[in-house]
Amino acid sequence: MTYAAVVRSDGFTPPSPADFDLPAIGGSHETFTMFGQEFVLGVTKPMLQLVLAAVVVFALFWAASRRKAMVPGRLQFVGEGAYGFVRNSVGREIIGSHDFAKYVPYLFTLFFFILVNNLFATIPFLQFPTFSRSGMVYSLAILSWLIYNAAGIKRHGFFGYIKHQTVPPGIKGPMLLLLVPLEFMSNILVRPVTLALRLFCNMFAGHLLLILFALGGQYLITEMGGAYIGVGLLAWVLFIAVALLEVLIQFLQAYVFVLLNAMYISGAIAEEH
Repeated sequence: MTYAAVVRSDGFTPPSPADFDLPAIGGSHETFTMFGQEFVLGVTKPMLQLVLAAVVVFALFWAASRRKAMVPGRLQFVGEGAYGFVRNSVGREIIGSHDFAKYVPYLFTLFFFILVNNLFATIPFLQFPTFSRSGMVYSLAILSWLIYNAAGIKRHGFFGYIKHQTVPPGIKGPMLLLLVPLEFMSNILVRPVTLALRLFCNMFAGHLLLILFALGGQYLITEMGGAYIGVGLLAWVLFIAVALLEVLIQFLQAYVFVLLNAMYISGAIAEEH
C-alpha cells in the first residue's frame, strides 16, 4: 500500500483499519463470507509478500553458503554471523546446549522470515507490513503451537506433558482445582493468541501511525495552508522519526517472536515445570 491521498471534498478522512483491507491483485471485487466476516476472493498483496519473503530469505542464505571457505567472504561472513546470532543467542541460550540444535533451523528461518516481512513496511513501492494482517500472524502462531506441543509430547508422552504443563510442582489438594484450569488456559490455549497479537498489533499500529502523519501532514499543507503549513511540516518530520523507529521495532518484534518460541520449546521439554 502506498500513501495515496484520502482527502475528500468534505474534509480529511483519517486512516482506519479499512486501509489494511487491500483489494485482490488485478482488481477483482469478488468476496466470500467466513466466520461472519467478508473476505476478498483472490490473491492480495500480503500473500505475494509472503512468497517474496520466502524467496528472499532462501536466496540470500543459499548465496551466503554456496561457496564455503576457511576465510569467508563478505556474504558468507554476514550469513554465518546471522546464523550464529540465532543459534547461540536464542537457541542455545534459551533451550540449552543439549537439545537446542534440532530446533535451530526452525528458529533461524522463522526469525528472518518475520524480519523480511516486517521490513517490507519501509521498502518503497511495497510499504506494507505483511503481519499487519492478523490471519498471517495466527498461521505462524499455530505452527509454533504445534511444534512446541509436539516437542513436549515426544519428551513426556501425551498425559505426562499435560500434567507437566498444568500441575505446578509442590501444589496438592484443593488448590489444584483452581490452578490446573488456569495453567491449562495459560500454557496450552492462550499462548498462540498472545504470541500472534503482540506481533500483529505492533505492525498494525505502527503503520497506522505512519499513514496518519503522512496524509495528515499532506492535508494540512495542501488543503489548509497558512499557519497550518508549519504543523503539516512537523507531521512529516514525525513521520520520518516514526519510520526510523519502526525499523527498530520491526527487528525487535521478529526477535521477541522467536525468543518466545524458544522459551515455549524449552518449557515443553524441560524435566521440571
